[in-house]
Amino acid sequence: MLKRNSSLILLLWLWMCSTPSFATLLSIDESTTTPLNLTPWLMVSHPTSAKEFTEIQALPKTDWHNFTNKDIQKLSGHDFWLSFSLTSPDETLSRILALDNPLLDKVTIYHLVNNKLANTVLMGDTFPYNERPFLSNIFLYPFKLNMDDTHTFYLHIQTEGSAAIPLNLWSSNDLAQIAESTAVEHGFQLGVLAAIGIFSLFIAIASGSFSYSYYSGYVLSMTLLVATINGFAFRFLWPNWPILQQVMVPFLLPIVMAFALMFTEKILQLKYLNRRMLLTCRYSAVYILCIGLATPFIQYGTALYIEIISVAVLSLVLMVFAITQAINGHKLARMYTIGWVSMLTGACISSLLYLSVIDLNLKPQTPVMLGLTFEIIFMSLVLAIRYNDERKAKLRIQQEALRQAQKIRSAREEALKAEAESNEKLEQMVQERTLELEITLRELHEVNQKLTEQSTIDSLTGVKNRSAFDKRLIAESRISRRQETPIALLMLDIDRFKLINDRFGHLAGDEALRTIAQTLQQHLKRPTDLVSRYGGEEFAIILPNTAEDGALQVAETIRDAVASLHFEWEGVAIPLTISIGVSADIVTNDQHSTKLLEQADKALYQAKNGGRNQVSLFSSVQARPVPN
Repeated sequence: MLKRNSSLILLLWLWMCSTPSFATLLSIDESTTTPLNLTPWLMVSHPTSAKEFTEIQALPKTDWHNFTNKDIQKLSGHDFWLSFSLTSPDETLSRILALDNPLLDKVTIYHLVNNKLANTVLMGDTFPYNERPFLSNIFLYPFKLNMDDTHTFYLHIQTEGSAAIPLNLWSSNDLAQIAESTAVEHGFQLGVLAAIGIFSLFIAIASGSFSYSYYSGYVLSMTLLVATINGFAFRFLWPNWPILQQVMVPFLLPIVMAFALMFTEKILQLKYLNRRMLLTCRYSAVYILCIGLATPFIQYGTALYIEIISVAVLSLVLMVFAITQAINGHKLARMYTIGWVSMLTGACISSLLYLSVIDLNLKPQTPVMLGLTFEIIFMSLVLAIRYNDERKAKLRIQQEALRQAQKIRSAREEALKAEAESNEKLEQMVQERTLELEITLRELHEVNQKLTEQSTIDSLTGVKNRSAFDKRLIAESRISRRQETPIALLMLDIDRFKLINDRFGHLAGDEALRTIAQTLQQHLKRPTDLVSRYGGEEFAIILPNTAEDGALQVAETIRDAVASLHFEWEGVAIPLTISIGVSADIVTNDQHSTKLLEQADKALYQAKNGGRNQVSLFSSVQARPVPN
C-alpha cells in the first residue's frame, strides 16, 4: 500500500513539473480505444509575434485557451501553437500521433518527457516527402509512453489555406488496419476516376469528339486534384518538389472548372440553343484560366479564396443554365442537373467540414469524393445516352433514306459495315493501348526495383554499402532489444593495403577488395548475416542472434579463408591477410548499437597492435591506430 501511494505521489509530482498549469493531463492505458480524438484536450495559443519554443513554454495561462473551430476558420496566415499532455500510470505503451491533413505547410512537434525536451520533429508539405519521420500521406509521429512518465507535446502550426487539425492518437495495429482500408478506398476512387478519364480520352482521340475531350480533361484534372488533396500526388508524383505541392491545388482548381464549363457548353448544346449562355461559358472559362495562370504570383490564401468564390459562383451559373434547359425540355440537361447537384452538395458539405463550420463524424474529403464519383459516373451515363441518341438518329436517317430511295440501299449497307468495322477497330485500339500501358507500368516497376536494389550495393565489391549497413544495424538492434537476443559485429581491415596500392597500383588494390569481398560472402551461411563495405579497405559484418563464441568462430574461419587465398597480380603473388575486431552483446537501448560498433572498431585496433592477421575480441584496454 505504501508503495502504491508513493507511486501516486511521484506521478502527481511529475505532472506538476512537466505540464502547463492550465492543461488537462490525459491518462491512457492499453484498454483505451484508438483512434483517440485529442481535440477535447488541446490548448491553443496565437502569439502576436514569432516566438521561440522557450518563450511559448513561459506564456501565462491567459494566453492559452481550449481549442475550438473558431481558431482555424480563415483560409490564410495560420500561425499558432497547440499543447496537450499524456501519461500512462499502469503500463508502457507504443502510440502514434496522427495529424490527418496532408496540406499543412509546416508542423513542428516539440516532445517533452517529464518536462525535458526529448525530441523535435519538423514536417509539412514544404519539405521533401522522404524527410518525414514516418513515410505516410498524413503526418505521423511514433513514440513510446513509459509507465508513470508524463509526455507533453507542443505543436507549432504554420500554413496557408485550410488549417484543419484532425489530431488523433493511434496504436500501431489499429493505424495499420485503417491505413490499409483507407488506401484501398482512395486507390479505388482514384482508379475509377483515372480509368474513366483515360477511357474517355481514347474515345476522344479516336472519334474526334470535343465532348469526350472536355470530359476527359475534366475527369483527369479532377483526379490529379483529388490525388493532390489526399497527399498521393506528393508521395508518388513529385516527392522531391515541395514547391510544386504548394501551387498545384490553386493551379488545378481553375483547370477543372474550365473543363467543366466547356463540357457543359457541349453537353447542353448551347451553340444551337442559347448563344448568350454559350458566350457566358466561354468568357468564364477564359477568366478562370487567367486566375490559374496568375496563381504563382498571388499569395496562396488570397488565390485560394478568389478561386473558391469564383468556382462557387460559376457552379451556380452552370446549375441555372442546366435547370433552364431542363425546363425547356432538354433531356440531357435534366440528367446533367442531377449529377451536378450531387457534386455541389458533396463539395458544400466538405467545405463546411474543412472550415469547421459543421461537425460530422466524417473525414472532410469524404462527402466531396462521394459526390464527385457519383457526378462523374452520372456524366459518363449522360455521354453514353447522347452517343446512343446520336446513333439512333443515324439509324432513323438511314431507314428513311432506304424507304425513299431503294437504289442507295447498297451504299447505306456499305456505310453500316464500315461503321461496324470502325467500332471494332476502336475497341481493339482501346485494348491495345490498355495492354501497352500495363506493359509500360510493369517495366517501370521492374526498373524501380532494380534501381532500389542498386542503391544499396557497393559498385566496386558487389556487397552492401555503408547506407545499407546502417539501416540493417538499426533494424537488427531493435530485434535484439525486443527479443533479448545477442547481436555480433565484426570490423575487418585488410593488412598493409596501402603497400599493395603503392607497389602494384590501385587496380590491384581494387581487385584485392573484390576478391576478399567474395570470400566474405561465401563464408556467411545464414540469410540474415550481412557483409558490407564500410569504407576504404574496411568491411563490416552483422551477425544477428550470435554470441561472442559464435562470432569468434565465424571471424576465425573468415580470417583463415582470406589468409589461404592465392592472389596474383600480373604474375606476382600478393599475400592477403585481414585483422578482425569482434564485439557482441544484447542491445538494451538506442545508443547501444553505436557502442557495439565502437567496441568492434577498438578490437580491430587491438588486432592490429597484436601483429595483424588475427581476431581480437573487444577488451577494455584501448588500442592505438596502426598504419596499414
